Amino acid sequence: MRTAGAPKLDPAAVERAFVHPSAAKESAETGGRGDSNERLEFLGDSLIGFAVSRHLFERYPEAPEGELALRKSSLVRDAALAETADRLDLGPLLVLGKGLGAAGVPSRSMLADAFEAFVAALARGAGLETAASFVVREHVEPHERAGVPLDDPKTLLQEYSQKRGGAIPRYEEHHEGPPHDRTFFAVVELNGERLAEGAGKSKKEAQRAAAARALERLAERHGDVEGRKLSAPVQSSGRAASKKNRP
Repeated sequence: MRTAGAPKLDPAAVERAFVHPSAAKESAETGGRGDSNERLEFLGDSLIGFAVSRHLFERYPEAPEGELALRKSSLVRDAALAETADRLDLGPLLVLGKGLGAAGVPSRSMLADAFEAFVAALARGAGLETAASFVVREHVEPHERAGVPLDDPKTLLQEYSQKRGGAIPRYEEHHEGPPHDRTFFAVVELNGERLAEGAGKSKKEAQRAAAARALERLAERHGDVEGRKLSAPVQSSGRAASKKNRP
């Protein structure tokens, strides 16, 4: 794992962050503990959300709530988290069940879950500020330098609906296929109308695909789906918050 100076933690303290539920289930069936990374993933999801939100709040002091939400969505989606996990070589650390292990490389959702779980383990072992600093340096800033696309269609659809006095879009999902190769399907409904459908390899991906198609349909219907003007960041390359408790 490449983390450019991550703190030296007891390997046993973070081992569970890389145990996929499929491997944990097999372990339990043979008398093992059966601990997976799901609980750590739950905690890590919130910790990453906090670290990203605080960074954006400080980095873009003029940005309205809607823009901050859009920026956050681009940074916490599975694809972005999986990209960071892949860059840090977390994939080879994942322990998968025999069936999934034969499937080849981990999926994007597995990588994203592993990154979330590792951040939680890091926070528990080295403290919240150390974990937050790690998230900003290893995840947020590389994506910002690369130019994170601010095109989350779910956020844009919600903003468009609210601007026109409508309700918040509602999504219905279902999935097909085995656990290691599922396809998710989503339908987006707005003001009681089923606007569009979408598919993807995760629930969020399917929802975004449905929202993107809904925006296209609304643009054809009304012609007033506009782009957005983004706020400029503060002119500071190395903020103190990122340097505190540097792991």
